[in-house]
Amino acid sequence: MKAQWKRIEAIIGNDEAASVEDQMTAFYEHLLRNFKFPFEVTGIEDFNWEEYYVFGGHETQVEYEQLKKTQPSYQDRYDLLGIEKGVFSEWMLFHGNDIGAYVKRKSDGMEFCLGLSELKGVDKKSANAKLLDDFAVFFANSR
Repeated sequence: MKAQWKRIEAIIGNDEAASVEDQMTAFYEHLLRNFKFPFEVTGIEDFNWEEYYVFGGHETQVEYEQLKKTQPSYQDRYDLLGIEKGVFSEWMLFHGNDIGAYVKRKSDGMEFCLGLSELKGVDKKSANAKLLDDFAVFFANSR
C-alpha cells in the first residue's frame, strides 16, 4: 500500500494546499498519457442500479437478467476505449466528479459511459490495470 501511495503522490504531487480538482486534473492527464487503449475492464463491484438485485429486495432474478441485456453490469467485460473528464452519464455513480470511461461491452458491442473509479483491469499484471487501480484508490480517498 505504501508503494501505491508513492506512485499516486508522484502523479498528483504532495502539496497539501492543492485542490481535489487540481489533483484530478493531474491524474486525468497522466492517464491520458499512459493508458494503452483499448484494454479489457470489468466492474469492481455492483453498479448502482444493480444493488437492489444483488443485495436482495427483489424476489426474481428474471427481471435482473432482462435488464442486464440493455444496461451495464459489473459482471460484464468491456473494452475501455477512452476517457473524458467532466462528463455526465446515468451509469456513473459519481457523475460530475469521476472521470467518464467510454466502454464497449464485449458480449454484444453495446457502448456505455461508466465511472472510471468503478472499473478494474481484467489483466491484473498489466500497467493499465495498475494505473486504473491507483486511480480508484486515489478517487475513493479524495472524496
